Amino acid sequence: MGMARARISDDVGIPAVDSAVREAASRDAIATAVRYTLQLLAERFPGNTVEVRVPPFGATQCIEGPKHTRGTPPNVIETDAETWLALATGTTAWADAVETASVSASGSRADLTGRLPVLRVRD
Repeated sequence: MGMARARISDDVGIPAVDSAVREAASRDAIATAVRYTLQLLAERFPGNTVEVRVPPFGATQCIEGPKHTRGTPPNVIETDAETWLALATGTTAWADAVETASVSASGSRADLTGRLPVLRVRD
């Protein structure tokens, strides 16, 4: 069993998300923003039914349902950091991201409708 990654605190995560969606942020800020928003998703919707991957920055499992133990989870969502942060902050709707194929979602439960955004960015 691997070591659990340290939880990113709100005072680190929120400014990282803020800067990642507003300007040409550093790779570190983008990485922190992605991991923080994945963490929020997993905290709000705990479970192991869906794996959300945002390579190369992070992945998390979330949403309750049938227990998955070996290999690739049956429900996988994968996208790039820019798309994920737009979804996580509500600037892009889930349906739009799926329709434009900015998100790859496989499996009957690979749907984040109603679970996003996890964080609203202040104007």
